[in-house]
Amino acid sequence: MGVNFVISRPKTENIMMTNRTFTMIKPDAVANGHIGAILDMINAAGFRIVAMKLTQLSRHDAGQFYAVHSERPFFGELVEYMTSGPIVAAILEKDNAVADFRTLIGATNPAEAAEGTIRKRFATSIAANAVHGSDSDENAALEGAFHFSGREQFNY
Repeated sequence: MGVNFVISRPKTENIMMTNRTFTMIKPDAVANGHIGAILDMINAAGFRIVAMKLTQLSRHDAGQFYAVHSERPFFGELVEYMTSGPIVAAILEKDNAVADFRTLIGATNPAEAAEGTIRKRFATSIAANAVHGSDSDENAALEGAFHFSGREQFNY
């Protein structure tokens, strides 16, 4: 007697990822109250937020997310830092998203970051550099999928 229906949505793998990137506002920037100002800069640069959440990484999740660095000497400190407080994870959309966002965030070392970039304004060190930004379209897709399910990503 009941009605059966299927909700259809685009699968992540069918979405062209070249216009999306992934970012995290890191624990230092969250703790220092910079979420709103960073999001303002992101919006002013023409990015649309298609998914966003405040969350905290477990040691396991941080270890998985940064597994590419697991053999590096700073890996333990990185995991410790990224689990030290909440983060804001977001998927951003804009033409040329990865490259444009890398320009907006600036160099990893805030002392070398260009004026007007997020890291120049909010980072306090190379380690506490306020934000993460994907370095390629492939990593943007992987990192976005790590933090968000397909139903959490909006297409509008």
